[in-house]
Amino acid sequence: MITETREQDNAILDRIIGVRRTCRRFLQDVPPDSMIADIIRAGLHAPFAAAALDAKEDYFRRFFVLRKDSRAMALATPLAFDAAMAAAEGLKHAAEANEQLRVQAAGFVSRLAMIRKMGMVPGIGTAPFTIVVAEKKGFPPVEQQSLAHCMENMWLKATALGLGFQLVSIIGTMGDNAEFCRVIGIQPGTWGLIGCAIGYPAEPLPPSIRPSAEEVTVWLE
Repeated sequence: MITETREQDNAILDRIIGVRRTCRRFLQDVPPDSMIADIIRAGLHAPFAAAALDAKEDYFRRFFVLRKDSRAMALATPLAFDAAMAAAEGLKHAAEANEQLRVQAAGFVSRLAMIRKMGMVPGIGTAPFTIVVAEKKGFPPVEQQSLAHCMENMWLKATALGLGFQLVSIIGTMGDNAEFCRVIGIQPGTWGLIGCAIGYPAEPLPPSIRPSAEEVTVWLE
């Protein structure tokens, strides 16, 4: 039997999932640190690959908060931009010899070109906070899957708090970048990374448009 409280919880969760959207423009108003702590706490409760690592000696997940005008942000911003440009150059050379890749990657190439024109990576220095999440590497290497669960929890919590959230995927490529790892204080090559930008949305976010579950579901017998 579903109790009244459970019905309310279910309705609230459905609403939060339905309005969760990517925010790309943020106000300069700074959310209180307590909200950021609540979002990190939600990330801590995300599933992780316990069988892939030994977390007895040190906790397997770390969170690094970079404020927009901090020294750490000033150091991280050009490093992320350089990483994006290196990715663009590598993709360009690969696509020159592979027509199928050139077609498939056209949208991503356009986004990288936009980043080059901006001179910075959206989400790093464009919101009051950028959070880097690190997940210790293990075997099999499933840290990025665990980080995806963590991001989803944090995203839903940010939505519930009325904050905008933007995934910063380039940070996922920087776990071996010695300079970037030095900025956040971790050993290069030992952690998987992902990042997000958080702040108040600069404008109302559009509704989430999805097909009905019936349209995309096949019940197998």
